[in-house]
Amino acid sequence: MNSESLFTLALGLNSPWEVLKVELVALPENAKELHIEIGFQKGAKFPDETGTPCGVYDTVKREWRHLNFFEHTCYIHCDVPRIRTKAGKVIQPPVPWARPGSGFTLLFEAFAMYLVEREMPVKRAAETLKVYPQRLWNVFDYWVSLAREKDDPSTITKLGIDETSSKKGHNYVTIGVDMDSKRVIHAVEGKGKAAVASIKERLIDKKVKPEQIVQASMDLSPAFISGVTECFPKAEITFDRFHVVKLLNEAMNKLRILEQKEHALLKGQKYTFLKNPENLTEKQKLKLNESISLYPALGNAYRLKVLFNDLWDMPNKQVAHEFMINWCAEVRHYKIGPFIEFTQTLLGHWYGILSYFESHLTNGLLEGINHKIQLAKRRARGYRNTSNYINMIYFLCGKMKFDYPHKFT
Repeated sequence: MNSESLFTLALGLNSPWEVLKVELVALPENAKELHIEIGFQKGAKFPDETGTPCGVYDTVKREWRHLNFFEHTCYIHCDVPRIRTKAGKVIQPPVPWARPGSGFTLLFEAFAMYLVEREMPVKRAAETLKVYPQRLWNVFDYWVSLAREKDDPSTITKLGIDETSSKKGHNYVTIGVDMDSKRVIHAVEGKGKAAVASIKERLIDKKVKPEQIVQASMDLSPAFISGVTECFPKAEITFDRFHVVKLLNEAMNKLRILEQKEHALLKGQKYTFLKNPENLTEKQKLKLNESISLYPALGNAYRLKVLFNDLWDMPNKQVAHEFMINWCAEVRHYKIGPFIEFTQTLLGHWYGILSYFESHLTNGLLEGINHKIQLAKRRARGYRNTSNYINMIYFLCGKMKFDYPHKFT
């Protein structure tokens, strides 16, 4: 078997395609390139759009970057046939080793996607493959866009909404998550009501009626609330319990800061009051006991903060409702300023908080997805192009199916 026949077999070519020539070209500094010339058999015919075999009209020279041969950069060359259809139109039929319009073979693109899948930043993958980064981004965006077209979110009934930063500063991307399948179904630049409307439009495009969404989990953002109320009228909103606890911790810290202005011993004790008791060190426990004994306002507030955590263990919505009423009454009794502000927040979001005891939805899943996104952002040292950032979110968190080859040999 000669080298042409061997490479014809290795490339998986079938009649009428065949390897005509294989050449290893020497370059400066002892580097080499492998050039493979592919042709087709004389008299071959190629199908048009209707599948009708047509004779060759003329040929066009084309070149594609292929996977390296050992350490040598490899290129495929071909005088690609053009055919004249019965309608008199001259077209170029696709070749089996590359997609139309690409300067890379399918296997090269698949390997590039494999590197990104294994958490290599696109820029680093481009350096490894010795191509310009934007060319690799074009490949990446093509396959993600193709997978997005074929993606099917038709089973979604529970929608999670969260925001994630795209770079330093206040540049945000809003993600919509199918809470059952645990995947991102839409991401859009910006945040707020318009972002929720974009999620709705995406679902409508995929033949999902807004009324199909019966549960929505989110933080207490007024813009998200307004957007979900308007776009998904059948959705019962559940406010994220961890966001509620975060607001309570902020109220606790505000009180500590106010007390610290008069009592310098409280300086540096922020996390002593914010951590749950079981997470404190022995030294922190001593500081805590000393502080709540010396400063009654802090002691009452800390007791109420710890007591509030019992809310999430209530057996049903009615019991939780009664618990919150009693808790708010105690806050008013002790006249704890920052906590009274927190109770106003509770009152404004009362039913969305109580919805948790029926839906049991939290944004914990969304926080996990957000963490994965932020890790990718840090590895890439940020994304200048928001479109690339959004496509990376789909790639990492969309659980989509890709059609590129999954074998590289």
